[in-house]
Amino acid sequence: MERRSFLQQSTLAGISALTFGGATALASSAKGADNSAAAGKTFNMDYAPHQGMFKNSGGEDFLDQIRFMHDQGFRSIEDNGMLGRDTAQQNKIGELLAKLNMRMGVFVIDGGENWKVSLTTGKKEHLDVFLKACERSVELAKRVNAKWATVVPGFFERNLPIGIQTGNVIDALRAGSEILEKGGLTMVLEPLSDTPELFLRTSEQTYEICRAVNSPSCKILYDIYHMQKNEGNLITMIDRCWSEIAYIQIGDNPGRKEPGTGEINYRNVFKHLHAKGYKGVMGMEHGNAKPGKDGELALIKAYRDADNFL
Repeated sequence: MERRSFLQQSTLAGISALTFGGATALASSAKGADNSAAAGKTFNMDYAPHQGMFKNSGGEDFLDQIRFMHDQGFRSIEDNGMLGRDTAQQNKIGELLAKLNMRMGVFVIDGGENWKVSLTTGKKEHLDVFLKACERSVELAKRVNAKWATVVPGFFERNLPIGIQTGNVIDALRAGSEILEKGGLTMVLEPLSDTPELFLRTSEQTYEICRAVNSPSCKILYDIYHMQKNEGNLITMIDRCWSEIAYIQIGDNPGRKEPGTGEINYRNVFKHLHAKGYKGVMGMEHGNAKPGKDGELALIKAYRDADNFL
């Protein structure tokens, strides 16, 4: 090959490589920009992480974790143990949520008897513990601008017929609702699958109790994970109980991890809830499928995928 031809071909090859490399770099840059933009974009539904879910990415401090959640596009949190935090910490959380324009999801109205035989018994000592916790919850709600709080009636009282236990629970919840109504707080009753000893097990049972209590401060917390385990038929039961559902929680089954790790078609469930006009909080009541920062990023991606229903 002549030197002149060789130099021409070499020059053209060099230009081609530079052009291809530049295009690749630009594409990579654009992709990175898209990912960055998606990271701060709000979701179609209002998903609420909890403390510890992003501790590797946001840091050990819960306030820093909340800031990280906001940066990723989340606009609510939930904190089951909020009632047990000291007042100063509650105030700090409330102030940060207000600053970031984020909502407070559920905390648990827990007087220490949620996992014991309690409201089913009809005994005054258990009712007193519950009502005192309701009073404390109203004060807490003011600090963090909470609108919903979880209630678990406790275990079965095996010495009483089921109808009597149901009546005792209804009486207790009516008394609690009187306190909560004054504070603008709604208790959301959560049927659970953790143990068959728990009194509240299905959405239809919870619906019946809410209708009997007949208060705007007594509604259903529909935890999709628990209801998939206990009754299935998710979309149909959501529709049947819709008038009493005030709060949704999430967890795939089996495993109780993020959407996409189990058998539930969360994209369809989210699409259905969106179509029904649900504007409430969607509590991320589950663990992370994978550890570390990679697991946290995978969790966020799982929500982006499940939320991509429009």
